[in-house]
Amino acid sequence: MQYRRFGSLDFQVSILGLGAMRLPLRDPHDEGSIDEAQAIRMIHYAIDHGVNYIDTAYPYHKGMSEVVVGKALQGTYRERAKVATKLPTWLLEACEHPEKYLREQLKRLRRDHVDFYLLHALDRNRWETVLQCRVLEWAERAKAQGDIGYLGFSFHDDLTTFKRIIDTYPFTFCQIQYNYLDVDFQAGQEGLRYAASKGLAVVVMEPLKGGQLVRLPEEVRRRLAATGRNWTPAAWGLLWLWNQKEVTTILSGASTIRELEENIETASFAHEGILRPEDLAALEEARRILRNIAPIPCTTCHYCLPCPQGVNIPFVFGLYNQVFQFRDLEGARRTYFHFLQPEERPENCIECGVCEERCPQEIPIRGELKKVRDFFQRSSQEAT
Repeated sequence: MQYRRFGSLDFQVSILGLGAMRLPLRDPHDEGSIDEAQAIRMIHYAIDHGVNYIDTAYPYHKGMSEVVVGKALQGTYRERAKVATKLPTWLLEACEHPEKYLREQLKRLRRDHVDFYLLHALDRNRWETVLQCRVLEWAERAKAQGDIGYLGFSFHDDLTTFKRIIDTYPFTFCQIQYNYLDVDFQAGQEGLRYAASKGLAVVVMEPLKGGQLVRLPEEVRRRLAATGRNWTPAAWGLLWLWNQKEVTTILSGASTIRELEENIETASFAHEGILRPEDLAALEEARRILRNIAPIPCTTCHYCLPCPQGVNIPFVFGLYNQVFQFRDLEGARRTYFHFLQPEERPENCIECGVCEERCPQEIPIRGELKKVRDFFQRSSQEAT
C-alpha cells in the first residue's frame, strides 16, 4: 500500500480507502440486508493489506452500514483504521439539533468519538441551512469535547458554491465526486486543485462513476489497449486519479472481495506521474468517445442553472446518457427514483424556457426533459 499526507495533518493515509456504501447484500432488492460475514471479511482484508481509512454515513444501507463497520472494527482492528462518517444535513432543515445524530452514530459504530466527521452532501441550500442553524458552532464544541476529531464535508453542487464553502470555514478535508469522465462535473478538477491549494485533504468518491467505468464499450477498450498497458478498466480509472498529486485518497466502493483485491493490487504500484503522455491521450480519446455516445450533448457546464423550478438539468441528462453509454438502465433508474429530490426531476419543468436561453450547446432542453421524463416513467412501469 502507498500512503499520502492527509492535507495539513501529520497523518499518512492509504491512497485507497474503503467506502461502505455498496457492501455485499443478502437480498439484492433490500439495501439494508448487508451480508455481514462477507462485509466484515472485506473490511478486515482491506485493513490487513494496508487500508487505514474507512468511510461510511448515516443513511448508507438504511443505517446498517455504520452498524457493520462498528462490528468489524472491534478487537485488534479497532485502532488500525480511521473512521469517517457523515452528518445527514438534509435532516437539519428545521434546525433540529445535530447532537442526536452524532450520538446515534457513535452507538452504531461502538466508538466514543469519530475520527473524521463530514457534513454530508452539501449544496448551496444545505450550506445555508448549516450556517443558519449554527451547525459549525456545534461542531466546534464537539471537537473540543473530543467527540469529533476533524471536520470536513462531502459535496454535490457547482464550483462556485464549492469555493465559497472552503473560503468560509477552515475545514480539514473535503470529499468530491471525480473521475476521468467527470473532469468538469461539480467541483471538478479546478475544485480539486483549489481545495489542495488551501491545505485541505481531498477524498475522491465515485472514482469509477459507480462502476460504470468498468463497463466500457468495446471501442474504448480497444483505444486503451493500444497503449500497450495491460491494465483493467478499473485500474485505468484509479491510476488516472493517483497520477494527480492533489488527490489524497480514493474510496473503493467494492461490493465483492474480488473487486477489492483488484483495487488494492493497483494501489500497490500507483504513484504520481505514472501516466505517460500517450496514456493521457488515450484517456482523453476515451472521454471523447463516451461523450459522443451520449444521446444528449450536455457538457455539464451548468449554464442552464439555476432552474426556477429546481430541476437539476445536467444531472438528469447525465442519468439518461448513462443508460446508453454504459448500458446501465437499472443503476440510472435507481438513482432517478431514489436519490433525486422530486423538484429536481423533469416532471417539475413548467417549460419557461429560461434554460434554453442560457445553453451554449443550444440543446432543446424542454423537449429533452420531456423525453427523459417519459423514458424513466415507462421503464419504471415495465420493471414492475
